[in-house]
Amino acid sequence: MTETTLQLGQSSAQPQSPEEAQLDRVPNPHPDTDYLARFTVPEFTSLCPVTGQPDFAILVIDYAPGPWLVESKSLKLYMHSFRNHGAFHEDCTVAIGKRLADLLEPRYLRIGGYWYPRGGIPIDVFWQTGELPKNLWLPDQGVAPYRAR
Repeated sequence: MTETTLQLGQSSAQPQSPEEAQLDRVPNPHPDTDYLARFTVPEFTSLCPVTGQPDFAILVIDYAPGPWLVESKSLKLYMHSFRNHGAFHEDCTVAIGKRLADLLEPRYLRIGGYWYPRGGIPIDVFWQTGELPKNLWLPDQGVAPYRAR
């Protein structure tokens, strides 16, 4: 668990930045079992660091838990903390993946960032760490290539 109290079950302020956001973890009740957990963030937003214009994405996070699970309320608050954060698509996607991997110590984690076009070009960003357990089914992330989403 994190060194601070869980945000679950109590009033929590919206973090003003990803660095300020508290991500909580809880013990995995099935640490001896390979399984996949998926979080989909269909309305992720951040800001372009150059223009300040909003950027929008669908994020899909798949992970095979090790000793820890991410607590979903803290994950929601963390994702919301990017709303006024200026960073490029690649930076947002990879930074989220790395922070979760560092916190959770998963057997496997992948994140897909499916960014809506700006300037006529959609950017999709993918990052993963660890090896997918051999007996684990990993479904397609379910976000079609860009066709006027």
